[in-house]
Amino acid sequence: MDQLNVCLINDSFPPAIDGVANAVTNYADVITRSYGRATVITPYYPDADDGAFAFPVLRYPSVDTTKLVGYRAGMPFSPELLRKAEEAGFDIIHSHCPITSTMLARALRDRIRVPVVFTYHTKFDIDIANAVRSKRLQEEAARLLVENISACDEVWTVSRGAGDNLRKLGYTGDYRVMPNGVDFPQGRVEQALVDEVTEGFDLPEGLPVFLFVGRMMWYKGLRIILDALAELDRQGRDFRMVFVGAGNDKDEVMAYAHSLGLDGKALFSEPIRDRNRIRAWYCRADLFLFPSTFDTNGLVVREAAACGLASMLVVGSCAAEDVTDGENGFLIEENAQSMAAALVTLLDQREAMRRVGECAQRTIYISWESAVSNAYARYFDVIDNFRRGLYPEHDRLSDDFFHGMAAAMELRSQRKEAERRLRQEFQNNYEELRADIAAGRQKWNARLTEYFQYMDRFL
Repeated sequence: MDQLNVCLINDSFPPAIDGVANAVTNYADVITRSYGRATVITPYYPDADDGAFAFPVLRYPSVDTTKLVGYRAGMPFSPELLRKAEEAGFDIIHSHCPITSTMLARALRDRIRVPVVFTYHTKFDIDIANAVRSKRLQEEAARLLVENISACDEVWTVSRGAGDNLRKLGYTGDYRVMPNGVDFPQGRVEQALVDEVTEGFDLPEGLPVFLFVGRMMWYKGLRIILDALAELDRQGRDFRMVFVGAGNDKDEVMAYAHSLGLDGKALFSEPIRDRNRIRAWYCRADLFLFPSTFDTNGLVVREAAACGLASMLVVGSCAAEDVTDGENGFLIEENAQSMAAALVTLLDQREAMRRVGECAQRTIYISWESAVSNAYARYFDVIDNFRRGLYPEHDRLSDDFFHGMAAAMELRSQRKEAERRLRQEFQNNYEELRADIAAGRQKWNARLTEYFQYMDRFL
């Protein structure tokens, strides 16, 4: 198999942590280790340490929108970035965000004439609704987003449910399901690490431990979890619930847990970057609670499965795809009463939870090596289709903008290069002039010295 030079673009990337940033990191890592070359293009972060990666990372100007959307927003029309990207000689561009990242991908495609693949990871109708209150503005934002996605040469989704959500937004084109993987190996970590990571948490032996890992946002189903736990507490059932992560709603979540009287039973950990330490939490828990209907893939469910931990999920959700109730997971309705009833049944059946977790490990786990291998093989087909002209022409109104923007950036780049040459030429001439003046001054001083020496002989 020939080696490809792959450009991966996304708005979030470490030090920002979310599922898509994790996906892009693993794409780049696996491609670099096993197949070809990969470069990540992402917005600038002030505390980024890109030297820690085995692949190059190109940053472009950004503005701080972390309080609004959780990460910085890039300013994609950077001539310097496009010049560096053009020099990199990419064979294919893979965008993982449908907004500025795909805008940049389209502008870059116009410069280097290679195909753009887009992966739909997130239910953006929810993101749009959270960011924009006006129904009319929501519809316009969705229209622009779909137009941006439709301008890509091939569209992938991470699950069947993600594809359904993309259709709901108004996308009418073709798409291919290309699941993400998990960067955990199958199996448990050493008990010593579990003990170290969980030290300081009140987790009595023999008491069921439930776990949530992810962004602390209400739309992850956190209220369902807390209300269900409050019902267990009212029934006098003892347990521990551990939340691992950070997010804009974390303070509210903690305050709500306190208002329900769950102090001492609902425990909160800071976000953990070390993947082995996260594995330790999966290995310590008896059941993973993930009643989210927002997530399109639910990688955390497969992370839990890698460690032999079963998940409780909402029936019909994307995270519950390929999960059979009581076999490799537990399915509930999207409400606290359903979760509470299921938990009451399972509290005294820790062996059943363990058995279902082992089945999940065998049946729903997928490694990043397998996921990227499938994607990398498809890259060749995309490139071949693009070169043969099998993808539709991009003749939307917005493409005129990108063609014009690409031309404008090229002109700006040429102007800046001309300015740079002029400055360099002026600097060179200035240095030569200074050298000539210095040489003339030195020569004049030498002549004056000779003159005064000559006069001294007659005085």
